[in-house]
Amino acid sequence: MMARKKAGLGERHKRILKFLESFQNENGFPPSIREIGENTNISSTSVVNYYLNQLEEMRYIERESNVSRGIRLLRTQDGNLLKQAAQAVSDMFQVPVIGRIVAGEPVPVPTSDFSYYDQETGIEIARSLLPPREKTEDLFALEVQGDSMIDAMVNDGDIVVMRPVNRADNGEMVAVWLTDRDETTLKYFYQENGKVRLQPANPLMDPIIIDNPAQVQVQGKVVLVIRRLQGG
Repeated sequence: MMARKKAGLGERHKRILKFLESFQNENGFPPSIREIGENTNISSTSVVNYYLNQLEEMRYIERESNVSRGIRLLRTQDGNLLKQAAQAVSDMFQVPVIGRIVAGEPVPVPTSDFSYYDQETGIEIARSLLPPREKTEDLFALEVQGDSMIDAMVNDGDIVVMRPVNRADNGEMVAVWLTDRDETTLKYFYQENGKVRLQPANPLMDPIIIDNPAQVQVQGKVVLVIRRLQGG
């Protein structure tokens, strides 16, 4: 009975596959587990995970457990192999990990933190996990230190992949250098009332208010979060 059920797609499997395909086509990157649940009427993320694991066993999807939004659709619910699945291997590229960024109260760091690049230090990621039209050659990565962004699913030890920018829109997660303190931090950026608010995603922490916006230099914008694998 169990084997027969596992061999075919149930109604929830089909709903998940349909949503994965439509979300990917519309946004150019995969949905999160929470988004899958909300759009397929599954209230529990653990139940979503259960069905995703089955779809992976049936080779409809591929998952990278240590990457945020790390779901790659291989086949449609009709069983048709997607073109992008055939080029998954060539889809990989390397991003240099150039240092650490604090996701907590800012702390002093060496001025080389944003320019240091060890040629042997890097991570491989799939191009399909990035937003559409993202230029891969300019990307860099930082290891997160601290827990001020935990509600944004960015934990201590995770890797954030950044696009270098020198300005940010309100609500974007960015790495900033506070010039008056010679400190760096990772926060949501808001410019309002002539000041800059650096907002953590942790209800236990207060925002950092900078009176002089000129003292806030945006270094990069987060485009992807890579999870730190938990030790067993």
